Amino acid sequence: MRSDGNLDDPFGSGRPADRSDDTPSTDRLATLRGLARRTRFRAPTNPRPGRTKLAVATGAACCLGLVGFTQADFGAPDRAAAPVPSAEVAERAAVDRASRAMARPSTAPATPSASPSATAGPKATAKPKPKKTVRRIVPVAGLDRTQMNNAEKIVQAGKEMGMPRRALVIAVATAMQESTLLNYASGVLPESQDYPHQAIGWDHDSVGLFQQRPSSGWGTVGQLMDPEYATKAFLSALAEIPGWQNLPLSVAAQAVQISAFPDAYAQHEWRAGEVVAEILG
Repeated sequence: MRSDGNLDDPFGSGRPADRSDDTPSTDRLATLRGLARRTRFRAPTNPRPGRTKLAVATGAACCLGLVGFTQADFGAPDRAAAPVPSAEVAERAAVDRASRAMARPSTAPATPSASPSATAGPKATAKPKPKKTVRRIVPVAGLDRTQMNNAEKIVQAGKEMGMPRRALVIAVATAMQESTLLNYASGVLPESQDYPHQAIGWDHDSVGLFQQRPSSGWGTVGQLMDPEYATKAFLSALAEIPGWQNLPLSVAAQAVQISAFPDAYAQHEWRAGEVVAEILG
């Protein structure tokens, strides 16, 4: 401070004023507070009325500016938070514990439980498969079961060849005349008796349902003792006769068999027709 009583003002003329962006805020605050403590307004020994008033006014303005500058730049210090009463703390803790103890609702999407009535309907009862009805062929036209079975074998073999109904009737009538629908073995050919048979004949080497002779080229003994083979051999020979469909039964049968009694086949025509009708249904 100068002896003339003027304020040692850092912001006075002759010294450039400090810029707020040149000095850090904390350093500036300390500097200003130090200046405030050092600044004391002393009245000169011989004060002049005008200078005294000017000095007082200048000092008051500086102090007010310092206080305002400090509060404006740095703000009032934060007030300490008021302590929470212990009873309120205990109440909040109890509420928090109760909240944690409560079951939290699940955030997973709810899956509807399938009710037994919706998912499992009445168990379907499997319908029994209809049993295939097998028509039992009964013997007709005075035949027994063995003869009727042999007639069935003749009709079945003719169907496999695709022969018409007329050919089946001719074949059954021929077997009625030749063997009475029994599978014959030959006493002349002991070998024939090694195969299934129902009777034994003595007409040369004739065997089977159609009494065909191995020596005439119809086939081997074993082949001719098979009703299926014997039937197909007969019908194959019948199919080679021109116009056999329009021939009388006896003529058609005789053309195949070359029998000593050519007219004997005709007598079995109506019975053979009845047997074929029963088998074909």
